[in-house]
Amino acid sequence: MKRMLPVAELARDERFHHIRVEDTVFDPRNISPAAQRNGLATDYVNASDNVRGLMHGIFVGEIQALEGAGRTCFDFDTGDGREEAPFAMKLDMARQCWDEARHVEISCQLSEHMGSEIGEFAEQTMLYEAACNPDPVLRLTGVNRALEGLAIDVFTTMKNFGTALSDPVLAFCEDWMLADEVTHVKMGSDWLRRLTAKDPERQKNALEFQRTVDKLFSFGGFRGEHDESPVHLARNFRRLAGFDDEEIADLVDIAAQAYADAQAQQQARADAAAAVSASAGSR
Repeated sequence: MKRMLPVAELARDERFHHIRVEDTVFDPRNISPAAQRNGLATDYVNASDNVRGLMHGIFVGEIQALEGAGRTCFDFDTGDGREEAPFAMKLDMARQCWDEARHVEISCQLSEHMGSEIGEFAEQTMLYEAACNPDPVLRLTGVNRALEGLAIDVFTTMKNFGTALSDPVLAFCEDWMLADEVTHVKMGSDWLRRLTAKDPERQKNALEFQRTVDKLFSFGGFRGEHDESPVHLARNFRRLAGFDDEEIADLVDIAAQAYADAQAQQQARADAAAAVSASAGSR
């Protein structure tokens, strides 16, 4: 079996349609004035469609998380070298595969419960791409700390959404998966510190990679502290998962910067449109 399997070779049937993460991040609709609001607010007219899309995103994300954890077990030789993975870490990744497989099944059934179906929304593969990094430490920070950390925030939001709409099925399932995600992030936090205990430069580089992934997945305000952000940081659960207050504050700053960047792009687009309109009117 091939090691370091590229994203293009992921096994998918005809129901799945891939989209590049760049197309999602830079889609003009995501920085339009209409997008700068909480699309998951229960009083928002399109909230049900948005939450179904998010649920489908969770579903395909769980597939990729399963694939990524499994690849980490297989892609690296067992050992304590820089390009190896300790046996105990592989055991943790195998346990995570078990959890992710259960999450795939739960998410699939939740999508049906919410009136959706596989393939109704596109799949972007950033999670798996982060899991393809040839450095096992960068996999830990990119996947277990950054993307599974995002899952903590998203599942908390989905749980609260289910509670607000008196949907006990959604609320219970999200709460169940949330507990697993805290464990996955905690494993990443613990292994990051263990593998870089004697190499502060490697730890610094790994955390910088994590910040890059975190900013990308803030999606211009998708996750943040603003009321307009659909997903807020689940601070208490992140602390349980091994994040300290300084790291949480850094995440707040990353989310705020992503939101400010989206606002600047929105203003630039408005200014450009106004300039075109003024030019046309002066002819």
